[in-house]
Amino acid sequence: MEPLTQNKSKESSYIKKLLMIAIPMMVQNGISNFVNLLDNLMIGRVGTNALSGVAIANQLIFVFYLVIFGATAGVGIFTAQYHGKGDTEGVRYTFRFKLILNTILSAICTLVFLIFCPYLIHLFLLGEGDPADAAESLRIGVNYMRVILISLIPIGLTQAYAGTLKDLGRTKLPMIASLCAILVNLCGNYVLIYGHFGLPALGAVGAAIATVFSRFVELAILIIYTGKHPDVCPFISGAFKDFRVPKELAWKYIRKALPLMANESLWSLGVTTMNQCYSFKSLDSVAALNIESTIWNLMAVAFIAMGEAVGIVMGHILGSGDLSTAKSKAKKMRWFTVLCGVVFGLLAIGVAPFFPLLYNTSDHIRSMATSFIIICGVVMPLAAYNHASYFIIRSGGNAMITVIFDCVYTWVIAVPVAFLLSHYSNLSITWILGIVQALESIKCIVAFFLVRSNLWVKNIVK
Repeated sequence: MEPLTQNKSKESSYIKKLLMIAIPMMVQNGISNFVNLLDNLMIGRVGTNALSGVAIANQLIFVFYLVIFGATAGVGIFTAQYHGKGDTEGVRYTFRFKLILNTILSAICTLVFLIFCPYLIHLFLLGEGDPADAAESLRIGVNYMRVILISLIPIGLTQAYAGTLKDLGRTKLPMIASLCAILVNLCGNYVLIYGHFGLPALGAVGAAIATVFSRFVELAILIIYTGKHPDVCPFISGAFKDFRVPKELAWKYIRKALPLMANESLWSLGVTTMNQCYSFKSLDSVAALNIESTIWNLMAVAFIAMGEAVGIVMGHILGSGDLSTAKSKAKKMRWFTVLCGVVFGLLAIGVAPFFPLLYNTSDHIRSMATSFIIICGVVMPLAAYNHASYFIIRSGGNAMITVIFDCVYTWVIAVPVAFLLSHYSNLSITWILGIVQALESIKCIVAFFLVRSNLWVKNIVK
């Protein structure tokens, strides 16, 4: 009976660790997306053109986020395994490397968007619709984007801090910093979008200013807390004495970071391309997709946080050298993530008829948004399965498998189908979205065999 009791105790300890990592991320992402929902509603009250312009600009910023996420995550594979090994110096090296890499990438993205944002936003406004509305959406989107660009370098630095803390399993501080930033952003939106307390009503530009200010607040909290608490964040001790990273380690980090960064970048560009295909079929779909994505982001927080937590726990187990435990826990943790997808997918379907009514837009756009939300609620369990699988595969550092699983699927299957159906078929935009989303089932089959193959079960910090 004693070995059985020990196994049960060990099983519950892994589940407890998973939840301790995941729950703060759920809270952080949940509140963040709820406030994004309120932001969206505030901007939506200004009008459909403002909603469309800001949605397109944020679609471009989404690409930047995933570039930074991929870079941070690629190095973070080492951070998690160093932590599992008990190597604080290794964690410190990865932190330094994240700071340098994220700063360079943020500066490059800022310059690219500053030069090309009018052209990029215009690509989403080529569909059927009123040219005057398209011109107004373009003007609003460009003005919003030019202010938001100020926040890109702070976001890159924030991800270096927050990503390192999350890789160590310390998710409470990033949660607190994010919540403070959210509060600042919400208050700033209330004051600056509509013009309160004697300030002018700046509309979408006001929302951008509030967002920028909140990003600096979030970064400041992370810097101050980690600097004053080296006992909790030991990697910070001596982190800034120099920015030296041993050459052989730097090359190892780059070899893992580049494929993941390329994967996240190409995947996000794929999603952006698909949205551009939808907008070609109908300009109204830009606003409807923005409404759908707002509720999707809110409902998906549980399985997204759980998937990330699974990757972190797997990294710790692999770094400790316990490869057999990693194999057995991966499948159970993945199904735990799918359960979250089922629950919140049903919830999304339940609110689909009512949520679009909150927006100041046409009945046609509301009806389209309702259909989009129902479709995405149905496929949410599939997305949860694929999300958890992605982080399991990534935890072992086999970056090329994740590229094949994620990026190749998007560009070889999803994007061509979206393009062909939107340009050369008579199907409605709702049917096109439904068909493209249903392709997630193909990805699930691939995910099943990739995780089962155990190709990902590797310790890369021996």
